[in-house]
Amino acid sequence: MGGRSTCTILYGHVESLADRVDHLRQLRALQDETHGFTGFVPLPYQPEDNDIPVEYPPTGFDSLRTVAVSRIYLDNFDHITAYWVGMGLKLAQVALSYGADDLHGTIIEEHIFHMAGATSPQLQTEADMIKAIREAGRTPLQRNTFYEPIKVLENPPEPDASENSVRSRVLEGNLATA
Repeated sequence: MGGRSTCTILYGHVESLADRVDHLRQLRALQDETHGFTGFVPLPYQPEDNDIPVEYPPTGFDSLRTVAVSRIYLDNFDHITAYWVGMGLKLAQVALSYGADDLHGTIIEEHIFHMAGATSPQLQTEADMIKAIREAGRTPLQRNTFYEPIKVLENPPEPDASENSVRSRVLEGNLATA
C-alpha cells in the first residue's frame, strides 16, 4: 500500500506492563521492516465515561513513564507525540522533557477523548501552543501531517537583564528548595 501514518497505543486500561512492552516491540519490528510510521502517539485511557472499568487509570507519572520508555525503545521512530487532548496541555508540556517532540497541534474540535471523559479544552489556540512549547524551553515548529516542517517560529529575543533586576520581597520570602 505504501502509505505512511502515525501509530498508537491506548494504555492504562486492561493491559499489563508486559503487554505494553510487547506492543512497542511489535511496532519497532514493523517500523524496521517498513519505515512506514511517521510518529508514535501514546494515548492514555479516559475511564470516566467508558464501559471498561479500571481499578488504576493512568496517572501523570504513568503517562510520562510511557512517553520516556517509548522514546528509548522506539529509537527507530523520528517522532513521539504527547497528545495534549488526552494528557492535558501542562502534562504534555512536561512530556517534552521526557522524550516527546510533538504536542500534536491546535485541533479545532475533538470528540473521541471528550466523549470518553477528557476534561481538556476542545481546542488550543496557536498562541497557547506556542507559549507552552516556549515555556518548555523548545522552539515551536509548525508541521504538516507527515512531520515535515512548514514554519519555524523562532523564539523572541530575551528582554534586557536590567529590566528584570527588581526583586520581589514577597516572592523571595516564599521560595523554597529541597
